[in-house]
Amino acid sequence: MRAIGLMSGTSLDGIDAALVELSSRAHGYAVETLAFRTLPFEAGLRERIVAALPPYAPEPRAVALLDAALGRAFGEAAASVASGEVDFIASPGLTLYHDGSVPVSAQIGDPYAIRERTGVTVVFDFRRADVAAGGQGAPLVPYVDRLLFADATRDVVALNLGGIANVTVLAKNAGSAPRAWDTGPGNMLIDAFVRRRSGGTRAFDAGGMLAARGRVSEDALQALQADPYFRQAPPKSTGRERFGDAYLESHARVLAALSDEDGCATLTALSARTICTSLAAFGASGARIVASGGGTHNATLMGLLRAEHEVDTSQAFGIDPDAKEAIAFAILGLETLRGRPSGVPSATGARHAAVLGAIAPVEPARLLEKIARTFANASA
Repeated sequence: MRAIGLMSGTSLDGIDAALVELSSRAHGYAVETLAFRTLPFEAGLRERIVAALPPYAPEPRAVALLDAALGRAFGEAAASVASGEVDFIASPGLTLYHDGSVPVSAQIGDPYAIRERTGVTVVFDFRRADVAAGGQGAPLVPYVDRLLFADATRDVVALNLGGIANVTVLAKNAGSAPRAWDTGPGNMLIDAFVRRRSGGTRAFDAGGMLAARGRVSEDALQALQADPYFRQAPPKSTGRERFGDAYLESHARVLAALSDEDGCATLTALSARTICTSLAAFGASGARIVASGGGTHNATLMGLLRAEHEVDTSQAFGIDPDAKEAIAFAILGLETLRGRPSGVPSATGARHAAVLGAIAPVEPARLLEKIARTFANASA
């Protein structure tokens, strides 16, 4: 099956689009990445997205217009990597609001605009089925992490270093359900700090170079770590609502005394330390970490993690670290089309594993017939 997975995460750096070939293998799927691109948001669209996110409260008309504009942007991203006959597109949309404690989760990015641009079946809206079953609607990738990275000989932690950092703990005992949660900020606070200090001329600490030249302020780090979220037991999920610009603002006094370099060093240490302490607190110390996401390009952050753990990137498994989340949603989309539950209650707190996603179909009978034929003898 040839599919396109789309992803736009909390870093707001653009839309990831991965064209993949999915085939069956023992206990999972074989994945071949045929093409991958990240399309940055146009400046005006990114400004509209930021204006719609907490703590702002946009009018319904603004949200509706943004939903349509994002759908068109997702459609262009999908079209940019399309090649040959594409069977389906999987798009989780862009998270407009998420609060796992309620729980509530809302995504935008009109799937019908994607279908209109590409002429391809679109699987979308992956979170609400889990929320309806009493879960937090996040994290959703543990199901895929188990298929891609589980190791019968040792414990593995799949770490995604996006705007928010999240982990999936895969015990070497294949019968154990994955545990997963958001540890807190990944790149989000570092990016926001750099944008503020540079007046918007820089969007992130490229390669962790600023942090590498700075010194960690332990006083500031202690203040930043005081948030009770870090001590909360899983299942838990978070987002920009908690660790966005408002979080920096609430710690403005302690950060104001720091240079650009020291601020980056301190916020990078916050991400690394909260990841490592969370793993230690909830039973995953000593595991091999398989990292993916934009944060894998931050050498300072990766160095801090490697001081505590054995760390590889997903490239060791043939999965591009930048493309991994988009690939994951392609796999989740296929499970939706196959009618197979891919929610993980041990990760989200749901009462049961739900079939995730809704479908905007094109020639559904033909597609379902192809899926049945392709996986007729699969054990996945």
